[in-house]
Amino acid sequence: MLTEKLGMSERLACKVVGLSRSAYRRPLQAQTPADPDADLRAQLRRYARKNPRHGFRRAWAHLRFDQGMAINKKKVHRLWVDEGLQVARAPRRKRAGVSTIPVMAADAPKMVWALDFQFDSTNDGRKVKIASMVDEHTRQSLLNIVDRSIPARRLTDELDKVFALWGGPPDVLRMDNGPEFISDALRDFCSGTVGISYIPPGTPWNNGFIESFNNRLRDECLNRNHWPTLLEARVAIEDFKDDHNHRHRYSSLGYKTPAEYAAGCTHRHHPVTCEID
Repeated sequence: MLTEKLGMSERLACKVVGLSRSAYRRPLQAQTPADPDADLRAQLRRYARKNPRHGFRRAWAHLRFDQGMAINKKKVHRLWVDEGLQVARAPRRKRAGVSTIPVMAADAPKMVWALDFQFDSTNDGRKVKIASMVDEHTRQSLLNIVDRSIPARRLTDELDKVFALWGGPPDVLRMDNGPEFISDALRDFCSGTVGISYIPPGTPWNNGFIESFNNRLRDECLNRNHWPTLLEARVAIEDFKDDHNHRHRYSSLGYKTPAEYAAGCTHRHHPVTCEID
C-alpha cells in the first residue's frame, strides 16, 4: 500500500513497517511448487467443484472419515478461505413468534417421523411435487415420492410401504396443516396405529428437521438442476436422498452418516412421567 498508493520507495516502505527487503521479496510458500499443502488444496478444490453448496466442515468430514486423513479442522478452514471456496448463505427470516405448544422430542429411532411437501417444475413449466420424510432421531430420509400430483390416497399407500419396509410405523408423524395431511384418508390410515402431531399454522420451526432437510434438498439439488422430464427429476432426487443417507456426515451424530448412526444406535424411548402431590 505504501509503495502503490503513496509512491514510497521499497527501501523506505520496508523501514516504516519494520520488514526486511529480503522477506518482502520472498514469495509465499503457498505460491511456490514447494507448497506442502498443494495436494490438499487440490482435493478441496475438487470437492468444492463437485459439491458447490457444501461448506468447509462437510469437506473436513469427507477428508477425515471418508478418505481417512488425520487432519485438523482449523487447517481445512484456513485453506478453504485461502482458496476462496466459502459459500454465501441467504439471510434467514426472523421468527414472527414463539410457539406455546411443547415440541415432542425424538429420543430414539422410530419415535417421530417428520413429513412435508415441496415443489419444483420441469422445463416446460409443469409442477413437480416432492414428498419427503425423515426420522428426527437418526436423520434418515425414509420417503421419496416425486410426481405431478400426490393425493392423500397415494400418500397413504406409500406410507404403508415405508412402514412395512422399516418394521412398522413410528409412534408419531409430525406434519403441518396441509390439505393432504388433514384429510380423512390419512386420519383413517393412522387411526389406532400411529399418532399425528400437527404443528401450529405459520410455525415451520416446530417441524425443523424436515424443514432443514427440504432446505438442503432445495439448495444442493433442485436449484442446481433443470428437469427436461419427470423421470429425470425422480432419478436425481432419489440419488440425492441416497447420498444424504450414506454420505452426508452430521456433526450432531458424531460425524456419522444417518445410515451408520442408525445401524449402531441403541437408544430407547423413555416416557416422561410426573407425580402430583
